[in-house]
Amino acid sequence: MQCVLVLLQRLRSLQGRRCQVTRVSGRPEATQICELPETSDKSSAESDSEAEVEQVSVYHKLLATLKTSPESESEEEEDESESEEDAGESETEMDSKGSQEPGEADGGEEDKNGVPEQEEVTDTAEQTLGQEQADGAETSCDPSHGVIEEFTDVKHESEFSLETNFMEEESGDCNADKRDSSSSPAFSEDPFKQHMDKELEEKEVEKMSTLPKTSSQSKWPRLGQLMFSTLEKHKPLKADKEVDVKQLYLHKPLESTWPKVNKQFLSSVNKPSDTSFTPLQRELFCIMNTYRDLFYPERNALTNGEEIRHAYCLHALNHVLKANAQVLSNNAKRRDQKPGTDNDDHRDQGLTRPKVLMIVPFRECALRIVHIFISLLEVKRKIDVSNKKRFKGEFGSDPEEKPPNLKRPEDYEAVFAGNIDDHFRIGVAILQKSMRLYAPFYSSDIIIASPLGMRTIIGAEGEKKRDFDFLSSIEILIIDQADIYLMQNWEHVLHLMKHINLLPLDSHGVDFSRVRMLNLNNWSKYYRQTLLFSALQDPQINSVFNKHCFNYMGQVAVRNVPLSGSISHVVVQLPHVFRRLEAENLTSVIDTRFQFFIDKVLPEYRDAIMSHTLIYVPSYFDYVRLRNYFKKERLNFTHICEYTKKAGVCRARRFFLKGEKQFLLFTERFHFYKRYTIKGIRNLIFYELPTYSHFYSEICNMMKATDNGADATWTCTVLYSKYDAQKLAAVVGIDRTAQMLQSKKNVHLFVTGENE
Repeated sequence: MQCVLVLLQRLRSLQGRRCQVTRVSGRPEATQICELPETSDKSSAESDSEAEVEQVSVYHKLLATLKTSPESESEEEEDESESEEDAGESETEMDSKGSQEPGEADGGEEDKNGVPEQEEVTDTAEQTLGQEQADGAETSCDPSHGVIEEFTDVKHESEFSLETNFMEEESGDCNADKRDSSSSPAFSEDPFKQHMDKELEEKEVEKMSTLPKTSSQSKWPRLGQLMFSTLEKHKPLKADKEVDVKQLYLHKPLESTWPKVNKQFLSSVNKPSDTSFTPLQRELFCIMNTYRDLFYPERNALTNGEEIRHAYCLHALNHVLKANAQVLSNNAKRRDQKPGTDNDDHRDQGLTRPKVLMIVPFRECALRIVHIFISLLEVKRKIDVSNKKRFKGEFGSDPEEKPPNLKRPEDYEAVFAGNIDDHFRIGVAILQKSMRLYAPFYSSDIIIASPLGMRTIIGAEGEKKRDFDFLSSIEILIIDQADIYLMQNWEHVLHLMKHINLLPLDSHGVDFSRVRMLNLNNWSKYYRQTLLFSALQDPQINSVFNKHCFNYMGQVAVRNVPLSGSISHVVVQLPHVFRRLEAENLTSVIDTRFQFFIDKVLPEYRDAIMSHTLIYVPSYFDYVRLRNYFKKERLNFTHICEYTKKAGVCRARRFFLKGEKQFLLFTERFHFYKRYTIKGIRNLIFYELPTYSHFYSEICNMMKATDNGADATWTCTVLYSKYDAQKLAAVVGIDRTAQMLQSKKNVHLFVTGENE
């Protein structure tokens, strides 16, 4: 009997795998897509290997229905209630407290494990809402337990649904949309309309993927030297000396709220006619508003970080409000249409709803972004924000948690302010006068997440519980503070870039008659705008911008060269010896540097007279390699890395200060997260140039912390190759860098204790 039941269940499963399309007969409603029924309610990535080929073919069959007359189809209709798909994010985030070692949550073994176990959510709205206390439980399902309904907040679902809402006449948005749809030449200049309505041809797409881009340079008053890269010649972009908010084609509510929200950054220096933007914001937004890709490598948490955050929040919110207003307006037009009218004119959506993805390093950053959104949406009265209390509890910080009497540099305090948990993700839905936090990903307009938070939901090849369909129609990607991800785990960023703007494996209930052709043609990546902000120039960040950004509008990168390096901020009298190593290619630099160090540098420091030697190692992998070599050679050394426990750090610092250990291996990521002052340094070796140029002067200036420093003979040795040009320029300046790269000899510099 049991065998018969198993066979029946398998038969039902096989029948249920046939995805059917409802037949439309003389109705204005959109084509409805029926999902997998009860017996196989799994996401496409979770089904077994037998169904994988069929899943892909099902999606292409759905695409084929756009070109096939509905009368030619003979499928029978299924109940629409069975077409509810899984709602994006389904896992409970692991407990990643701000008090833990910040480096331990990234770059080590913790990151490379699989996705944490997901919790099952019951199908009632009350139980789902009660689960809000769990960290990050936006949605949840377990495919192994049959049917589990999508996370549904019954209280707010209809309010934030794009499909069931219409434009509000009294809101003023309706009039704006009428202007939008009019044929007046003035409104056709709206950058949003120009960018999203342009239809590329196959020849143009082929050119973008094969032909190299042409580059041109321009100098702007505030941003400096800009590098423009385009495939075809566009109208030259010039910096606006003055900006009128009304000429920026902002969504109507933002025209009045932006000057008030941004008032804190404006000073009396600004011209009376430009009361809305700072000079930096004006030039940045001028580029953002043209939907070009942008790379700005001069973000500073102390000076301009918040200015930049406000500027890109304005751009992202403006884009979302315009896109949603277009959908709501078309809803009303479709409702008023006569039955049988062709609906092909209302293609205004992607394959999934999320339009903007914002990658930030810490929860505090997400908190500030949401606060900016709320301020920008509050016109005359406060907007309704659902789940606000839960959001404050999970993303806010307790002032009492901060340890007292800790003296750190100002830039450290600015970067690590507030909640520094680096494992989070949250969906935000915005509709008319309301905002919904913790919205399911497939019901969200904006997703704010950390690279680690994205990695744990995207998963890896072969994992059962993974999902990245919600990234298929991202139109704006914002990566802020990209330099911090170099200190976390850069692989997470690369993993994200490989999974963005891919065709979804499931339909997720999309109305294909409303999907833009650019999305159906799998050309989303050519329309995606990427905004990349960093505190430094780095080859890995440049690689993402050059190899993973395909915007047909082109790219703009700020390329200012440092005239004077951080070596000018060294305040101790110290000779600097820069030793050049020759490598055949970029891949061989790691091995060449290691061999050069153990053959030529280390023998000079083995003598007992060269005690108190600190070896600064930026890469954790190089650190492990050196540590193993020192152990093998039985050298008198100790070591500190980002994973060293507090007791081990104290012990290593004490041994090094007293001279009981001759060498101290010291990782850059430990310095980034802790900024401890290491006392007792007499000899300093930079195994590689630091990622952050100001770390060079910080480490050198630690020598003055030694009591008997006046009687000591200090040395500083730096290893570099021709592939370290950017880092070298940030340390010694562009002029010296050119000389050092041309000459193959070692370079000796001396700092007198005052600025050079």
